[in-house]
Amino acid sequence: MSTLSTHVLDAEAGRPRVGVPVRLERDGAVLASGRTDDDGRLRFAEELDPGVHRLVFEVDTPFYPEITIAFRVTEGHLHVPILLSPFAFTTYRGS
Repeated sequence: MSTLSTHVLDAEAGRPRVGVPVRLERDGAVLASGRTDDDGRLRFAEELDPGVHRLVFEVDTPFYPEITIAFRVTEGHLHVPILLSPFAFTTYRGS
């Protein structure tokens, strides 16, 4: 079983993005949801089975109403951060 956390950083402002609604989905079903904390972080309590999952971030920038990141769960802890600006974003597998 695996665990998951995320972090949303506002690259334009140079600080964490607080209060971003985030959903964790698999096969079209919502497994969990929450909002980023004062440090822009969200840790999901659910343990994840192997397979493809999606994080949906309701970022509401001038260009992106939401961002969906699909990723494959294998084992261990996964951290999926997003660096966000009004017209671009990037993500990577963090630690």
